[in-house]
Amino acid sequence: MNIAVPREILPLETRVAITPAVVALLKREGHVVFVEADAGEPAGFEDEAYLAAGATVVRSAAEAYAAADLIVKVQPPQTTGGAHEADTFREGSTYIGFLNAFAGPEPLHALAARHCTAYAMEFIPRITRAQSMDALSSMATVAGYKSVLLAANRLPKMFPLLMTAAGTITPAHVMVLGVGVAGLQAIATARRLGAKVEAFDPRPAVREQVKSLGAAFIEMEQPKDAETAGGYAKEMSAEFIKKEHEAIAARLPKMDVVIATAQVFGKRAPLLLTAEMVALMRPGTVIVDLAAEQGGNCELTQAGHTFETPNGVAIIGAVNVPASVAQDSSALYAKNIFNLIKHLFPKTGEPPAADDDIVKGCCALRAGEIVHPNLRQFAPATPTTANS
Repeated sequence: MNIAVPREILPLETRVAITPAVVALLKREGHVVFVEADAGEPAGFEDEAYLAAGATVVRSAAEAYAAADLIVKVQPPQTTGGAHEADTFREGSTYIGFLNAFAGPEPLHALAARHCTAYAMEFIPRITRAQSMDALSSMATVAGYKSVLLAANRLPKMFPLLMTAAGTITPAHVMVLGVGVAGLQAIATARRLGAKVEAFDPRPAVREQVKSLGAAFIEMEQPKDAETAGGYAKEMSAEFIKKEHEAIAARLPKMDVVIATAQVFGKRAPLLLTAEMVALMRPGTVIVDLAAEQGGNCELTQAGHTFETPNGVAIIGAVNVPASVAQDSSALYAKNIFNLIKHLFPKTGEPPAADDDIVKGCCALRAGEIVHPNLRQFAPATPTTANS
């Protein structure tokens, strides 16, 4: 199978879907890889490395697409210069990458118009045999790690306890809101830097995970149905949210850093920090909002911007954090892609059936038809014929 790897065209996107190391793995599986010139350069992968791994480097994305049965990307196909990337895909080809359809169905419709089959990386099911393909978790790991470094860089004090001849420096106090993959990595990173960490999540199942990392779990009455069957957090009732705000607000005055990671898949991020709650925080406190692109966990967050409130609290509206660690993010993502390709297009044996849990979980389009139940709302309306 011919696989195309283009350079990402979304501004500030520095990742690449396939690294030279994964090109070598794909070659072993019998695939031919076409890489657009300089596709990996923003992530630190030179064309020479792709050539050495066995890829064919071509001058443009269109040249790669012309020969491709499969196109792999990080970001969804984009509109640039009045044209859409998907318009140059071979009709009936296959796409693997993020689709972000809830942010806008344009990429989905553009792929459908080309009668493409598309697998959305954000829909990889959270089951044991799909863990090696779970790009959301891979990228959340990077985001959770980097969020703490962003906070440490902005905070006007150090994270660890230090006992010096000039006196003792007390450790920073960090609160992590949301204990998914990003939250757990944020806890682990803050602890490694020497901070005292507390964490909050409405799912009681994560309490032991928090404690195993040396952090304190913020206790309150927990709902029994706080997560979906797929392991994602659910939207909570207004009564629970009120209690949640009270539990968080009681601890804010002593915090130096708040890392907010809470998200509800396919919906606006839950509001965990109101403007009134931010007013309780000390000057110099830092909030890093990893949910900024989904509306933010903090009422004052501005996606893509960092600003300081009148009471001296810095709010970082972090977006596309994995792209700031492009080399490792690309390496993780490329392995996720490879494992999915290996599952969908095995070297020997029959491909998985359409009702395979992984296929059914992440297949968004099949030959131009929207097949994923969560995306059928974006299907074009069927014209009705008037009765004669």
